[in-house]
Amino acid sequence: MSNRDFLDSKVLSRLMALPLFARGAMLGSVTGMHRSPVKGSSLEFAQYRKYVPGDDIRRLDWRAWGRSDRYYLKEFEADTNLRLVLLIDVSGSMAYGPENATRIDYARKLAGTLAWLAARQGDAVGLWASAGSEHRRGAPKPVNLPSRRGATHLGLVLDNLSDLKAAGTTSLIESLHEAAERISQRAQITILSDLFAPADELKSAIQHLRFRKHDVSIFHLLDQRELDFDFDRPARFVDLEGGDPILADPDDVARAYRQAVQEWLIGIDEIVRTTAIDYHRIKLTEDYANVLARYLLGRTPKRR
Repeated sequence: MSNRDFLDSKVLSRLMALPLFARGAMLGSVTGMHRSPVKGSSLEFAQYRKYVPGDDIRRLDWRAWGRSDRYYLKEFEADTNLRLVLLIDVSGSMAYGPENATRIDYARKLAGTLAWLAARQGDAVGLWASAGSEHRRGAPKPVNLPSRRGATHLGLVLDNLSDLKAAGTTSLIESLHEAAERISQRAQITILSDLFAPADELKSAIQHLRFRKHDVSIFHLLDQRELDFDFDRPARFVDLEGGDPILADPDDVARAYRQAVQEWLIGIDEIVRTTAIDYHRIKLTEDYANVLARYLLGRTPKRR
């Protein structure tokens, strides 16, 4: 049995009262709490439709008939179950951070908690974790668990989460395109990554997911030191994805580095604006329970 210490019972108890909602219509095979584009006979009114022979006369709206002398049926939006796909970047840069508090550790806590919450409300959960094709240097073995419901499958997701290792070169873009091609039914795809990828390629990959009608969320995981470049003496900087180490004086590179970071973040913001994804920029020092509470509350449908 794998270690599941990334699940905190106090956090689960705190968050279990906050449902995980889809932002858009889902397609599912069982009745649930999420809207579907398929018309059914649930409680949420969708539209009127003219009666045609063979329709269920029990759904006729007699008030509409009295007003117009025509027969109309009420249609309602069917409720369905959500398919949650947790897509985790396991490239080498996800190993950045203090021992037991790295980016991949933080992603594991977020993903494990979301998986547990989704499964508890009867939704299907899947897990994708890839640093690219297996032939890439040092890449971990890919994980591709399709979205399924039930306690047994949740256990499989959690065990695989526990075993995740961050290593190898980046291929987040490849993973996103592969997910867009292989996940055929609409899903809520939640990406956990540092997003270290060329902006144009990242935008194209997210647009691919959106074209496939997926609801895309991103938890962008950053360390404050990466943003500030807060080093005060010469240091050896190591490329966690396999590049050569560099010995540099922070005073010589700090200004250029900070400028490059700001331009990179502006580029990310532009991608978010143009693709209309649910984006959350997270610092690794933030309480992950608070991060998830904000996320869940932000997805709760507003009362009409």
